[in-house]
Amino acid sequence: MPSDLRFLILVEGQFGPLSSKTANSCIRYTPDRVVAVMDSRFSGKTAQDVLGFGGAIPVVGTLGDGLARKPTALLIGVAPQGGRLPNDWRATILGAIDAGLDVWSGLHTFLSHDAEFAARAAQRGVTLHDLRLPPADLPVAAGRVRDVDATVILTVGSDCNIGKMTAALQVREALAQRGRAVRFAGTGQTGILIEGWGIAVDAVIADFIAGAAERLVLEAAEGADIVLVEGQGSVIHPGYSGVTLGLLHGSLPHALVLCTQPSRTTITNNPWLTIPPLTDIIALHDALTKPLRPAPVIAVCLNTYDLPERAALDAIARARDETGLPATDPVRFDPEPIVHAIDAFHAERTRNISSRAAMIR
Repeated sequence: MPSDLRFLILVEGQFGPLSSKTANSCIRYTPDRVVAVMDSRFSGKTAQDVLGFGGAIPVVGTLGDGLARKPTALLIGVAPQGGRLPNDWRATILGAIDAGLDVWSGLHTFLSHDAEFAARAAQRGVTLHDLRLPPADLPVAAGRVRDVDATVILTVGSDCNIGKMTAALQVREALAQRGRAVRFAGTGQTGILIEGWGIAVDAVIADFIAGAAERLVLEAAEGADIVLVEGQGSVIHPGYSGVTLGLLHGSLPHALVLCTQPSRTTITNNPWLTIPPLTDIIALHDALTKPLRPAPVIAVCLNTYDLPERAALDAIARARDETGLPATDPVRFDPEPIVHAIDAFHAERTRNISSRAAMIR
């Protein structure tokens, strides 16, 4: 991924804490790449005003105002259910192409497969980057991750869009500061955008989802002590559980970090489906991982962005008491409980491997 990218992020009508995941993560983790956000509802405001973070990154109302900030590329900043391109964004995208901007998109609607976009991009000499477009040569998983030395940690969730990627990214730097060689394996369009590589497993044909996860972990594990795998969906989500299970079985994690949002009581877009207690979710994951490779849940990450501070701290304490595991909101508060849990698990696993090797000798 070019180091000199300057994104104008298109989120027209959808800029917000939960509705513009790709934009928000780019603003949080790669703010140096963002010159402006485009949403006419908030023109004149800043990312900080809308999201509560992002500083002075401006929100503009038109493509012309965005182009005045001298971007080099347009980024589609949303990942809606189904991943389809809003039809009323076509004119803006075509205008950006005409202005000489590359276009980066994480939608299931591949811009490079759209005849109009592809023809216009060819005419203007710009590139359409479809972050979700999977490799063509993915294998069927065969448990090859069993042979890697690195400790593999997968984030899992009580629901989708709940902070699995964010949890992994929040602890990565702290683990590195402890001297661990850590790599993040992006499995969704936003993680790929931030890290610069990965495979969007939700765009992979079902038979190859686990194979895609396996390939990611094998690559990430080269030279790494710890691999943090970005989770997707939830095993209890009626729409997205397939990709979650494929990722779980393909990555063969040694341990899991459970992500949840205490204010959320039902599964996204399925109000009839109540989210079970954390202990039930943990037991379910124990049962799913046990046949292939046992992977205990070792910590709980909470997304408390919508709670007052006192209520957030109370929710963290309840999660800790209910599960007996370290728990925190790693964005809002110190991520140390999660960092320590991962580091301690890795250290214990490394000691056990060394002891077994010594016994063999």
